[in-house]
Amino acid sequence: MITVAEAREIIKKHLYKPTLAKVDLNEAIGKVLAEDIIADRSLPPFDRVAMDGIAIRYSDWLQGRKRFTVYATQLAGAPAIEDTPEHACIEIMTGAMLPSNLDTVIRYEDVTFENGIASIEVDEIKHGQNVHKKGTDKPAGAILIPTGALITPAEVGVMASVGKSQVRVKGWPEVAIIATGDELVDVIETPKPYQIRMSNVWCIQGELHQSGIKNKVFHLTDEKATLNKKLEEIMNQYPVIILSGGVSKGKADFVPEILEELGVKKHFHRVKQKPGKPFWFGTGSQNYVFAFPGNPVSTFMCFYNYFQAWLRESFGLKTIEITAQLDSDFKFTA
Repeated sequence: MITVAEAREIIKKHLYKPTLAKVDLNEAIGKVLAEDIIADRSLPPFDRVAMDGIAIRYSDWLQGRKRFTVYATQLAGAPAIEDTPEHACIEIMTGAMLPSNLDTVIRYEDVTFENGIASIEVDEIKHGQNVHKKGTDKPAGAILIPTGALITPAEVGVMASVGKSQVRVKGWPEVAIIATGDELVDVIETPKPYQIRMSNVWCIQGELHQSGIKNKVFHLTDEKATLNKKLEEIMNQYPVIILSGGVSKGKADFVPEILEELGVKKHFHRVKQKPGKPFWFGTGSQNYVFAFPGNPVSTFMCFYNYFQAWLRESFGLKTIEITAQLDSDFKFTA
């Protein structure tokens, strides 16, 4: 029997090697980025107005001017109005390009209008206020998202802003989730007195779905020849296998024996931990196999503590460690 730390180190030596693929932007969420995302132009790409209001020359304000003739209106999405006369202003909207001959924006709340004249009603303004200057977020050519980032809706928004309709990603492996045991029935069935409904596989599948990982659930009986045949078929289709059940010392716990018969090399079986002691891990020429005890808490703990950590490390993602300490001793009395 090995320790938890030893089990983790062994698993780390057998990381999955991701394949690379190019996907459309709407398929990228949940995948791992395989290229740097570069700013194709300065961000923002122009001096961008941050408030609805009026735009003036700050030099006019320094000379004591507080009343300005309204020359025109500048909307977002339109070319800049570059011919504003001296001592005049323009009305300008959030998101609009600030004309090069104007430099300061006063919000509507601080301005009154009468007969085409805009009067500033505050006693203090700052040069360049309410203007998001060109390139102050990132200059053209800067890395916005580095290779190896996990793509969330926020990253998708950034990629869209720089015109990335397709992006290179590291492809998640397809995963087979296998429940073993004659005592298990499907969730839609009514169990007999000696049966229970499957639950472990649905918990695992839900977690994989959240990460966008393709998977399929299987239920295999405890009959040895059938288990051998079905496991071989599944291993030929799926590089990553997660099993729940059949790994302890019961008379029908054939999983470890069959896996080795099918060419999967055992790296360990049994870890000094509770729950989850019978945990089995091995690799084949094309497969990575995590075989967890069938107890729901054991499966759940092993999945998060070992499989999730292995998957994240395989893709260069930071592992998430959560630790806790009991306030008092706990004894299992059953």
